[in-house]
Amino acid sequence: MRPPISMGRGRGPGRGGRDGGRGRGGGRGRGDEGPPDEVVEIGKVMHECESELVCKLSHPDSKIPYFNAGIYLENKKKIGKIDEIFGPINSVMFTVKMDPGIVAKSFQEKDSVFIGTDKLLPLSRFTNPGGGELK
Repeated sequence: MRPPISMGRGRGPGRGGRDGGRGRGGGRGRGDEGPPDEVVEIGKVMHECESELVCKLSHPDSKIPYFNAGIYLENKKKIGKIDEIFGPINSVMFTVKMDPGIVAKSFQEKDSVFIGTDKLLPLSRFTNPGGGELK
């Protein structure tokens, strides 16, 4: 006969820190990082869709933004974050999920949006045919 399984499944006390390892600081990407030191234009607004901005990459031959990277105005005021990235590699588009209090409909077609220089990946990361092979 098997012994009964305890609620802790044999882990005992003291595991996971004082808050059980959930929800408190220390994790990557948590909290507001504040404005970046430098911002560069990343895209132009195409239109609003379901309370998000749909934008086209300004310079399709340069860099690709990180998912969830902050999006700013030229004066470094945060307006939202990258939600989705889509389209062919030579015509990349992305959506911006707006921060509370920012209305996507207040932007006009061809308005510029900006990103911190530390939140960009080189295009070669996606186009290098031999870069991601498993051996």
